[in-house]
Amino acid sequence: MPTDCIPFRDTQYFSSLICDYLEEKPELKPFYNRFPKLENFEAQIKEKSDFKGLSASHRQVLASVLEQQYSDLKASEATQLNISLLKEANTFTVTTGHQLNLFTGPLYFLYKIVSTINLTKELKVAYPNQHFVPIYWMATEDHDFDEINYFNFKGKKIQWNRADGGAVGEFSTEGLEDVFELYTKELGVGKAADELRTLFSEAYLNHDNLADATRFLADTLFSDLGLVILDGNDRELKRAFIPYIEQDILLQTSSQEVSKTNTLLANIPNTHYNIQVNPREINLFYLSKDSRERIIFEDDIYKVIDTNITFTKAEILKEIHEFPERFSPNVIMRPLFQEVVLPNLCYIGGGGELAYWLQLKDYFEAVKVPFPMLLLRNSVLIKTQQQTKKLEKLNISNRDLFYKRDTFINKKVRRISNIDIDFSKQKKHLQEQFSEMYALAEQTDASFVGAVKAQEHKQIKGLEHLEKRLLKAQKKKLADQVSRMTDLQNQLFPNQSLQERAVNFSELYLEFGDQLIPKLVLDLQPLNQEFLILNL
Repeated sequence: MPTDCIPFRDTQYFSSLICDYLEEKPELKPFYNRFPKLENFEAQIKEKSDFKGLSASHRQVLASVLEQQYSDLKASEATQLNISLLKEANTFTVTTGHQLNLFTGPLYFLYKIVSTINLTKELKVAYPNQHFVPIYWMATEDHDFDEINYFNFKGKKIQWNRADGGAVGEFSTEGLEDVFELYTKELGVGKAADELRTLFSEAYLNHDNLADATRFLADTLFSDLGLVILDGNDRELKRAFIPYIEQDILLQTSSQEVSKTNTLLANIPNTHYNIQVNPREINLFYLSKDSRERIIFEDDIYKVIDTNITFTKAEILKEIHEFPERFSPNVIMRPLFQEVVLPNLCYIGGGGELAYWLQLKDYFEAVKVPFPMLLLRNSVLIKTQQQTKKLEKLNISNRDLFYKRDTFINKKVRRISNIDIDFSKQKKHLQEQFSEMYALAEQTDASFVGAVKAQEHKQIKGLEHLEKRLLKAQKKKLADQVSRMTDLQNQLFPNQSLQERAVNFSELYLEFGDQLIPKLVLDLQPLNQEFLILNL
């Protein structure tokens, strides 16, 4: 099917840090291990194979945990095979992570997972002696409910209102009946609408907590493709993480290393990179029922803030060994937990995620854990056939669509107007005339140069004012065409945001039905690091 690609920098929706990373700017090389190219995976495989934490018994525990987590779910043969393969020394993973957004949240949830699945396919062709398993790491321990309790559908916010508190994976799904009723009214009629109703109902009304509901939802969408879904909030998995929990509690290693890296990033000459996350002294939470609160060290005592829970050094070390599941890594330590638990080669994430991963390499080196490759997930703009025809009729290119609203309108009005609204030639001619006057002024009276400059500025401003007035008049005259153009851009860039960040997958499912994901699998190429435009 027809596709087009645009460099990420040209879209103007991605940070300079991510664009510089994709262009492999040498200044950023110290902040990552290997750039995600197919030929670089050979060395990554060897490095991960040599990691002492990746023992046969560790792999057995991982597979056993997954089998238990899938015990109430009839996984596909492809997924069951991949779980079994994780026991083998020649099996590796490609991982993406995502919050437990209601009904997947933004559309890019699909792109993350399809990117992950497709990369494992490419790796299997390039390295046939190894096996590669796609992993979706559920962020069940997150506690920012406001980030996940809604999704956008047809311009409306479908929201779940309930009391906040604790790790979101354990949230009861009670109350989602009201959300279902609201959503089902908006869906309308038809086969695809009925399938979405069934999917929402079976995921959220037939499961007791948000983790189980999300696992069912993702498995239903992707299990035939072998996706393995992992909940890291598990006692046995965290038992393997005990040495790193102890190190952070006693030595604050993550804080020291990430702080040094942040300073290095901030001081790269001729750049203005935003620091995505700043470490705390201790980057762990303490989990209890309905609570996930930070651990701090104060007055020689470890305290769980906003609670009465305190520990001496001996007590907290005992607690770590007896109840490792109560210790929850924050955004700084969660990537390390993932890489300790999984035989992982590559992490696939969005721009914001990769930005904070780029702050972690020195921390990984300090604790002697291999740092994974970092791959920006596929980004996609999907156009329907009807939208494509309208865009062609209005002579709007794919690149035109990425302009901000005012620039988009101005450029299009200039292009379709039957009069020339560009005064560049007049300005150039004026500047040439004034250059002669400058020469004359310098020969007669140098003090007259300022007056010439002021007059030049005044006349250039006058031309710019006339140009703006003419453009405004033409916008009014061409109001019908402007309206049609902006309506189309609004459909594809809701609220002037990328489609993938604003729209839920169910809107496109109504259009394309159960062929939506197969079409994405066919066209998304994770190692082709450009923004993809799909005409479906």
